Amino acid sequence: MNGFFDFYTILFLVLAVVIFLRLRSVLGRRTGSERPPFDPYSAPKGSGGPATDKVISLPQRDGAGARAEAAANDDFGDIAPEGSELATGLSALRAADPSFNPARFLEGAKAAYEMIVTAFAEGDRKTLKNLLSREVYDGFVGAIADRESRGETVMSKFVSIDTAEITEAGLRGRSAHVTVRFVSQLVSATSNKDGNIVQGDPNAVSEVTDIWTFARDTGSRDPNWKLVATESAE
Repeated sequence: MNGFFDFYTILFLVLAVVIFLRLRSVLGRRTGSERPPFDPYSAPKGSGGPATDKVISLPQRDGAGARAEAAANDDFGDIAPEGSELATGLSALRAADPSFNPARFLEGAKAAYEMIVTAFAEGDRKTLKNLLSREVYDGFVGAIADRESRGETVMSKFVSIDTAEITEAGLRGRSAHVTVRFVSQLVSATSNKDGNIVQGDPNAVSEVTDIWTFARDTGSRDPNWKLVATESAE
């Protein structure tokens, strides 16, 4: 039995050595002169030499070319007339954040506006915390707490957002600020603890105009904007 075991043990050892030698001959050994792994984000070493290994170097834009391209892209259509103060402010935002797109921003602002108004009516502090600056959040939560202490509840329903237009834009340091004027149609009513309506009308549609300012740190990786100021136009 021991002889049988020894025979197969030796056989497996020989096979392992053979396999190792074959792999070594195929894969080769490290000599210290191998080329490092390709890094697509690193610039090629040297300059002016011929391209090799089918690597194509893209032409570099100088400062004037970059500015010309930015100016060509600063056509904000109906959002801001060319040469206006608003267009200048939007251009400053785009220079700080080339991905900034006023039209897409407005779509996001309208969604945020509806979410914030709804969350405030429902007392949804978690949703509000993700969408508001600390100062605005504290104000909203304080109003919710006062309402809850009186046993009041709010019913709010959006009918439509008729208008959402950017009225101001600009940079404050590296913080981008955009002010939007919203005109919406909504149904809103506040009931006391006895269920009686104390404000608004659950059967009437009212027009509401709000002016909200959103901000984002252009130096941050966080792409989200937060509401930093509110006022009513009424």
